[in-house]
Amino acid sequence: MANDPVSEISTETATHPANDPLVVFTPSGKRGRFPVGTPVLTAARQLGVDLDSVCGGRGICSKCQITPSYGEFSKHGVTVAEDALTDWNKVEQRYKDKRGLIDGRRLGCQAQVQGDVVIDVPPESQVHRQVVRKRAEVRDITMNPSTRLYYVEVEEPDMHKPSGDLERLVTALEEQWQLRDVKTDLRILQLLQPALRKGKWTATVAVHLGSNSQSPKIMHVWPGYYDGTVYGLAVDLGSTTIAAHLCDLKTGEVVASSGIMNPQIRFGEDLMSRVSYAMMNTGGDQEMTRAVREGMNDLFTQIASEADIDKALIVDAVFVCNPVMHHLFLGIDPFELGQAPFALATSDAMNLRAVELDLNIHPAARVYLLPCIAGHVGADAAAVALSEAPDKSDDLMLVVDVGTNAEILLGNKDKVLACSSPTGPAFEGAQISSGQRAAPGAIERVEIDPVTKEPRFRVIGSELWSDEDRFDEAIATTGITGICGSGIIEAIAELRLAGLLDASGLIGSAEQTGTARCIQDGRTNSYLLWDGSAEGGPTITVTNPDIRAIQMAKAALYSGARLLMDKFGVDKVDRVVLAGAFGAHISSKHAMVLGMIPDCPLDKVTSAGNAAGTGARIALLNTTARAEIEATVQQIEKIETAVEPRFQEHFVNASAIPNSAEPFPILNTIVSLPDVNFNTGGGDGSRDGGRPRRRRRG
Repeated sequence: MANDPVSEISTETATHPANDPLVVFTPSGKRGRFPVGTPVLTAARQLGVDLDSVCGGRGICSKCQITPSYGEFSKHGVTVAEDALTDWNKVEQRYKDKRGLIDGRRLGCQAQVQGDVVIDVPPESQVHRQVVRKRAEVRDITMNPSTRLYYVEVEEPDMHKPSGDLERLVTALEEQWQLRDVKTDLRILQLLQPALRKGKWTATVAVHLGSNSQSPKIMHVWPGYYDGTVYGLAVDLGSTTIAAHLCDLKTGEVVASSGIMNPQIRFGEDLMSRVSYAMMNTGGDQEMTRAVREGMNDLFTQIASEADIDKALIVDAVFVCNPVMHHLFLGIDPFELGQAPFALATSDAMNLRAVELDLNIHPAARVYLLPCIAGHVGADAAAVALSEAPDKSDDLMLVVDVGTNAEILLGNKDKVLACSSPTGPAFEGAQISSGQRAAPGAIERVEIDPVTKEPRFRVIGSELWSDEDRFDEAIATTGITGICGSGIIEAIAELRLAGLLDASGLIGSAEQTGTARCIQDGRTNSYLLWDGSAEGGPTITVTNPDIRAIQMAKAALYSGARLLMDKFGVDKVDRVVLAGAFGAHISSKHAMVLGMIPDCPLDKVTSAGNAAGTGARIALLNTTARAEIEATVQQIEKIETAVEPRFQEHFVNASAIPNSAEPFPILNTIVSLPDVNFNTGGGDGSRDGGRPRRRRRG
């Protein structure tokens, strides 16, 4: 039976007829039958295969590269014919002509199943290669966890006092610890009598202390004195990554932190792609709910293993997430979030049991979800507000949680405003010709000499710059594979600083700029950052479409911030806090050169790291903070960018680099932006329009 393909069909595809083609993925070994004409990417999604797709299968990103294998495979019980997939098509040819594609590779979104086939997913196409850089920030937190341990001495039963063991345990908790109206469930009753007798009528009891609306609840009982601890999880469920911090509920110590890619990425990189997938595919929302919960459980197993603890000791969890992830995690169809007025099923905080969410931690574990603010401003923004506390600030504070969908807070002690802005996935390397997520081999830092126009860069996995000795040795294992979000931001800002890029976002020609690194690319020009073709590696360029994608993303980000400033009645802010995993790696100078953030002294632009994760930890370890953020959220004023007429005006102005309307006086004291114009009118960059413009006197 080992080689019988029918016997190993995945449960997801067991309903397909036995004569449908068998698709086998390696190295995962996942297999299933699919109708003729099924795109390979679709088959991978349905089987849960780790195949990347940044554009959601639109044939844009080329991240879903696969290698079909042909011939006889006795191990898999199939023979693969040459016509097992559809013929090479124009989309694949266009990509190969422009960027290069290793011989034998196909694009999973373009190749369609025609017969039995074995498909290899190369490492660079696997989602899990992502380096998840969300970390636990150091923070003093007042300990007041929701679950605590209590040692009690329980009265032994006798013939004259016929009460049950549970009733006497509850009495002991009230008399010895002043815990009143304590409840429990059937599972504890099943454990209780053996535990009390083994402990000789002493026990250590884990009690979830409840809230104003919930009674305290017994979570676990140990015989005698238990000198161990219990744990909680603070989870930041992002659209791209899921990060979890395992905390000791007695000391507050973070004993392990870990993260994974959100498995939902295979259904679409951005949130609206996932909403669209749910709308266009029957049961699509349930499919994504299963995927994220399974990914979550894998993460919990991983983090418990790293900490060398039993998952059954995890008795509490706090989750923060944006509204779409909130709904998909809870198993709620996000349909209403895809259209105005963007109604949430609920914006209130949620108190649930882990078993309701299929989470593989302690069976009675409690789960708390922070409240959403409104519309597309979710619990992650609430967690950022809890962590950074703009409502307690004397200064006017702009907090930007940079991600696929940016959450923006502006406020001080007087009031706090909030909005979300659809930046899209460009900041994370998507929609960029040589873009990739932050993984070993990705260019993350860039400098361009303003005189020679020559670049140097650093890649993730090495501390050396590309022009330093032994750089080649340092990157021998990773190579140079692409450019990530922080790298593309620095590259574009450096192009602007070096006079190779004008304010409108056009790269000059070689003649205009005086460097052969500016190469003609269709009707525009690109800048050659790295040519690895001689060694079989990629050619990494910054193209005009790359710049346009970043311009659109940064314009959306800036416009959201500027709109809040309008509503606040101000033209400047006192300080800027960049939050989020990506925000932690942004150079404040380069961000301001691009015009991502308002003009501000650079020493007043700081990184908060994963502020949403920090907020989740605060809520996990201090239940008073839960009530605090629930009250604060009620006071935050939500601004809906979609219906604000000035948003579009700000967006147009912010499309320039740094901005066509805002003067940025502080930035101008720090850097000098060359006054160049490469818009020759012909669009091919061939005429000399790159000379510095003379300012008219008068």
